[in-house]
Amino acid sequence: MSDDLKLELRHVTRRLDGRAVVDDVSLGVARGQLTCLLGPSGCGKSTTLRMVAGVERQDAGEILVDGRVISDSRTHIPPEERQIGLMFQDFALFPHLRVRENVGFGLSGDKMAARARVDELLDRVGLTQFTNAYPHELSGGEQQRVALTRALAPRPSIMLMDEPFSGLDNRLRDGIRDDTLRVLRDEGTAVLLVTHEPEEAMRMADRIALMREGKIVQEGTPYELYSHPVDRNAVAFFSDINVVTGKVSGGQIDTAFGRFDAPGMGEGDAAEIVIRPQHVRVEFFRNGTAPSATPSHGTPMEAQVDRARFMGGKSLLELRVGPNGDLFRAAMPGVFTPEPGTQFWMTLPRARCFVFPAD
Repeated sequence: MSDDLKLELRHVTRRLDGRAVVDDVSLGVARGQLTCLLGPSGCGKSTTLRMVAGVERQDAGEILVDGRVISDSRTHIPPEERQIGLMFQDFALFPHLRVRENVGFGLSGDKMAARARVDELLDRVGLTQFTNAYPHELSGGEQQRVALTRALAPRPSIMLMDEPFSGLDNRLRDGIRDDTLRVLRDEGTAVLLVTHEPEEAMRMADRIALMREGKIVQEGTPYELYSHPVDRNAVAFFSDINVVTGKVSGGQIDTAFGRFDAPGMGEGDAAEIVIRPQHVRVEFFRNGTAPSATPSHGTPMEAQVDRARFMGGKSLLELRVGPNGDLFRAAMPGVFTPEPGTQFWMTLPRARCFVFPAD
């Protein structure tokens, strides 16, 4: 791993009741980088965060900060000595303290320097006018910013964030995320963020580690995870999917939509072709004449609208396809709501399809 890593986990495992809830996890976070642990509830994300914080201890593996071991089988530096900031979804503000006192709670030493640090952070998040307010007098977004500034006040080199935006109204969330990201980047903090929301990970992270059942199944940039998923479940975690099944014959997969390449699969293997709704291509049904099959789009199939819904920035079509009436979803930009029964030709652009061995 790079010498620039601020935080590093090496083969970290945590067992509870004989089960590995975190299983051989290795991960690094560089200075000024935001890495997101993304996955469904119960996959081990928060347990990983708690081990980095020091409130739980791993059963195997090492945790390092700046190349120095802070926890392994022999060493376990207590949480208060790790210089790691913590921010959780409930904000955990002290209700009896004013905003200034909450932000400055973890500061020690010179009082004038501490006061200047509090004033600097409150100004950067636009809360100067709330200096003397109590937490209950603030909105959820304002409380979130107070929690952020309190965590940053001691200048931690690493920040751990566990679902910090989940309690916010959707209308506020995007703005608060962007403000938080700006402050963290200004501070040059290495951030490990836990979330179960793919949109949040894509919006904020420099790198994403996708977790499933205690393991990191894929790690990379948001683009890499979205465009080069490791398996069907990785595709499905970021969006709805359509799935076509087939068997490998002569190095290709035979389907009703034509033949697909089958890299790395053997003769007779069961395979799945996965495509997102926004990549399905539909054309109006004209005179019953199908468009010509092409290598890039395959064989057109007749499709009939079962339901169409306008979703705001896009429209979602539910289509019945083929003699068995299989349900496919197609997402179209803008307003596109044809009546039920409207007929289309549907194709699956090969460049937008993912091919995996069937489970």
